[in-house]
Amino acid sequence: MTTITDATAPTFDLQPYKSLDNDTLTARINAVRQEMGPRLVILGHHYQQDEVIALSDLRGDSYKLSQLAADNQECRAIAFCGVHFMAETADILANRPERVAGRDGWRVTVVLPDLAAGCSMADMAEIEQVEDCWEQLAEVIDTGDVTPVTYINSAASLKAFCGRHGGIVCTSSNAAAVLKWSFGRRRRVLFFPDQHLGRNTALAMGIPLEQMPVWNPHNDELGGNTEQAIADSRVLLWQGHCSVHQMFTPAHVEQFRRDYPGIKIMTHPECTAEVVSQSDVIGSTGTIVRAIKEAPPGTRWAIGTELHLVNRLKKEHPEQEIHFLSPIVCMCATMYRIDLAHLCWSLENLSAGTPVNVIHVADETARDALLALQRMLEVS
Repeated sequence: MTTITDATAPTFDLQPYKSLDNDTLTARINAVRQEMGPRLVILGHHYQQDEVIALSDLRGDSYKLSQLAADNQECRAIAFCGVHFMAETADILANRPERVAGRDGWRVTVVLPDLAAGCSMADMAEIEQVEDCWEQLAEVIDTGDVTPVTYINSAASLKAFCGRHGGIVCTSSNAAAVLKWSFGRRRRVLFFPDQHLGRNTALAMGIPLEQMPVWNPHNDELGGNTEQAIADSRVLLWQGHCSVHQMFTPAHVEQFRRDYPGIKIMTHPECTAEVVSQSDVIGSTGTIVRAIKEAPPGTRWAIGTELHLVNRLKKEHPEQEIHFLSPIVCMCATMYRIDLAHLCWSLENLSAGTPVNVIHVADETARDALLALQRMLEVS
């Protein structure tokens, strides 16, 4: 369970901030940064707006950001410019028992500037649905032979479920290592919430599609599967997806290869298997960023991932020719929802001692989720 609190009544109301221009907001944000110094760390996920990224102390993918902030000995407050599950992970890592003890009982305050910043994929797997799935599976197979694996893009309650059942968390960059670890212990994997990352990773390991049934949480009878399909399974895939990455199609790949000779196609493993199979480079957000940095000048790319990141790479690397792998613009409305107004409002309240949108994962949930996260670290 995660509690979202306003520690005390906010000193500053959000509404007036919305009428301020970006220069004013930037100046006020920098004033708080200067006042709080190293006690404050602003984290900016790759998918955030450029104005927010410019003010972030650290930029990267969700888990790496949480890890870096948690390892910062001087940090006492985190403003996570990302989405809800990211802020939960930051709270779990920054406030694990040994870290709190080392700060003489002081908890790092984690705030999410806009509580509407979420992840539609993470919302596709709820703890009640996963628990129901587990109970139904137990009627057909031995769940003691199933390792639950949750993608980092999931609620703390799902990470805790994995922790309690001998499972583990994965990221898009270490999913293969996590599945290898899982198969070294048990015969089957229940992978949620993103079916595409699970399928692409398992296919690369040689597991056939016939052994990867998809569990539909809205179907009350074995997720829409037969008992035989469950018995024959190696990877049970949850019917979840990223709305942005799922929109890229093989037709888009074909069009770019036809119109731009020599172009390289680079996609995120949250894309469909049909698109991934036609890509030259497949990798996490971090892999995509590194590939562009390391490519020779003049390389042509069509990149299948979130538009803000693609546009930022295009701006930062004019020596490359970079395209968004779709003629249709589909952005994640929640991933980049945080703006300067929300950031300024949350930081000034934090500075005034009236923190808003505090993300605090309940102790028991945090403890179990940390087990799954620590297993991932051991594997990685």
